[in-house]
Amino acid sequence: MTAEDRTAAFALARELDPGPATLSWRHFNFFMSCFVVIVCSCDSGFDSTIMSSVNSMTQFQDFFGLTSASTGTGILFGVYTVGGVCAFIPNIILPDLWGRRKCMWLGNTLLIIGAITSANAQYMSMLLGSRWLTGFGCTMGALSAKLWMTETTPASSRGRYMGFLNSFFYVGQILASGISIPLGRVLSDYSWRTCLYLQCGPAIINVIGVLFIKESPRWLYARGHRDRAIDILAKYHSATGDIESPVVKLEMQEIEAAISLEGGDRQFWNFKRVFATASDRYRFGLCAMISCWGQLAGNGLITYFLPVLLGLAGITNRDTQRQLNLVNSITSMCGAITGSAVVDHVGRRKLLLTAISCCFVGMFIVGSLLSPAGEQSKTRADAGITFIFLFMICFSFGMTPLQGLYPAEVLSFENRAKGLSLQGWCSNAISCINTFALPPALGQLGYIVYFIFGAWDVVGVVVIYLFAVETKQLSLEEMADVFEAPNPKKRSFELSAAARAKVKKEKALRA
Repeated sequence: MTAEDRTAAFALARELDPGPATLSWRHFNFFMSCFVVIVCSCDSGFDSTIMSSVNSMTQFQDFFGLTSASTGTGILFGVYTVGGVCAFIPNIILPDLWGRRKCMWLGNTLLIIGAITSANAQYMSMLLGSRWLTGFGCTMGALSAKLWMTETTPASSRGRYMGFLNSFFYVGQILASGISIPLGRVLSDYSWRTCLYLQCGPAIINVIGVLFIKESPRWLYARGHRDRAIDILAKYHSATGDIESPVVKLEMQEIEAAISLEGGDRQFWNFKRVFATASDRYRFGLCAMISCWGQLAGNGLITYFLPVLLGLAGITNRDTQRQLNLVNSITSMCGAITGSAVVDHVGRRKLLLTAISCCFVGMFIVGSLLSPAGEQSKTRADAGITFIFLFMICFSFGMTPLQGLYPAEVLSFENRAKGLSLQGWCSNAISCINTFALPPALGQLGYIVYFIFGAWDVVGVVVIYLFAVETKQLSLEEMADVFEAPNPKKRSFELSAAARAKVKKEKALRA
């Protein structure tokens, strides 16, 4: 069977068996399982915003002797990223050794310990250590969540679920922004300590809920539990729960063909497989592409340092800054949810190009409006803030849903845990530019920083246009046909077009 035939067969099978009915108990069970996993994204969203909000509180700054854009602030934000970088080694071993569920549980448990410790910090070294542990646990939980979601959701709705996984970053942001406004008005240390305590909330939901969800069927098969894997696929992917469903049979055939029971996922020390062939290198190159522009499109500038940027625009009232932080979180989430809803219809490649094109335009506009050139006015400053918010909406629309989805889709099963861990390490390493370099850069360069990010986004448009493949509606195992072709981008277009044409022909014959 050719790749085109397999793709068309999957599309026809989904026509015959579209999966559990929306109001059925099995669909509700699957939805709640996905929700338990999705809250892992709340962790990182909550942290990034709560620290930005806490950093705007004079109570917190006075207690630790900090200022909003000092080097000490960069270290405080950066040590969380360092914790994520240090999670690299456990992330290449434990998800494949213990399974996705256990690693989610462990990561969120460590996050809870770190959050409680940071909320009780009495001196800077204690705060830095707890922030490191929080970053370590959050990264471990997030990676296992991506693996579970990618390997458990059906191909027809994988983009939507993975998009929502990343979009819940903004739910954490909204919760953090919302609670920091009233707490910021409390003139005592309990204001910022309570904010840090509340970071435990999403992690507690995952730690309890993950005990009741099923393991990834692909991981189960790779560990020799074929019957359990089939049962889970039938339960979540078939309308009748029938293990003889054409959808379940096709999925198992592809899993059996693609996953070796003695595969490289067992050799956690061996990274050669991630770069072994031209196909593997192309796959990871796309992961690195998402890391580069997922962290350095200008979003990190706004996510961590919005109060500082608002100060540059003339808004110095701390309470107003926290309120605008909340508005930014809400509007960004609207963009992310919209992108998640359309990603399975529009396609990954178009969404990436749209987002990064809007990002470079937005960065240049904001930089121009906030520059000292020309007549300065409140209207001009307000316009600059408006475009900051519009930038985040556009970034969230295209990049946020795909930051978790695209790398997980393009990697093969045997390289997925190692590849995502390495990609996460790259993201955290690149993010160090945001956390360590931006505070002094904002102090020395001001508005010029926007133009630097804008120029980098122009490079992103070119790279994505030349190399990004389309993965919409393709099964995880079908990706091999795409990346083994001489021109993967062109091959992805051909597979998609051939499948659509064959399905239309079959429908016409049945009519």
